[in-house]
Amino acid sequence: MRETDAWRMNGFAGIFIIALLLAGTVFSVLQEQFVLGGILVVLAVTVASGITLVQPNQSIVVIFLGKYMGTIRKEGIALTIPFSIRRTISLRVRNFNSKKLKVNDINGNPIEIAAVIVYKVVDSAKAVFDVDQYEKFVDLQSETAIRTVATRYPYDTFDNDDLSLRGNAEEVASELNKEVQDRLTVAGVEVIEARLTHLAYSTEIAQAMLQRQQASAIISARKQIVDGAVGMVQDAIERIEKEGIVDLDEERRVAMINNLLVSIVSDHGTQPVINTGSLYQ
Repeated sequence: MRETDAWRMNGFAGIFIIALLLAGTVFSVLQEQFVLGGILVVLAVTVASGITLVQPNQSIVVIFLGKYMGTIRKEGIALTIPFSIRRTISLRVRNFNSKKLKVNDINGNPIEIAAVIVYKVVDSAKAVFDVDQYEKFVDLQSETAIRTVATRYPYDTFDNDDLSLRGNAEEVASELNKEVQDRLTVAGVEVIEARLTHLAYSTEIAQAMLQRQQASAIISARKQIVDGAVGMVQDAIERIEKEGIVDLDEERRVAMINNLLVSIVSDHGTQPVINTGSLYQ
């Protein structure tokens, strides 16, 4: 089913025709031509049944004898097929705020997630005939898409090469937008934006996962500190030897590396120790 244009004509012209028919009816009655007057009344009622009003950002789906006759999108008053059924479909932008859903991420951790879906109807024929109550269809399919996307990623990760729900909001939003759009195309709906509005661990594991996050953050920070310290010590040793400041043998090199690493990596300020003798004494 695809949207097509319904037959229509200017509504004011239709009102003018109705006025002429009614005037003819009155004239016929005055002339005692009751049969003609009855026919004119029937014609006036028939034409009047085709008058419809289209508001801005709305469309009218015209159905006649069970057949889809087309859609009227042009705002204003219009005259269309008489005695037809006309359904009004809003073309305005809408928001769907999902409730908090409890799902498992890709690692099996239970999380709470919610999203907002911004959408509008772009094909009124599909919205009316291809699905039953497209508003409910949007709600259910959006929640299904949210669950699907949530199971593809971990809640959080400290590896910059991996995507996560918390750390890659734009990528996840783009994936969610595509997933929702694929499901709602059948209903003639265009997804304008899809974005997470709530993301958290479930209450039963929130405390444990907080401790895990803290531990992972500490490990990640320690790794960066050690990597940086090794690079600084290497640069210092190379510069000392290159400029000939001190002639270091293997044992003195090891001692200096040890002292530099301790002073850089230590959580607390190191206390200097003055050696007044030789290293070998």
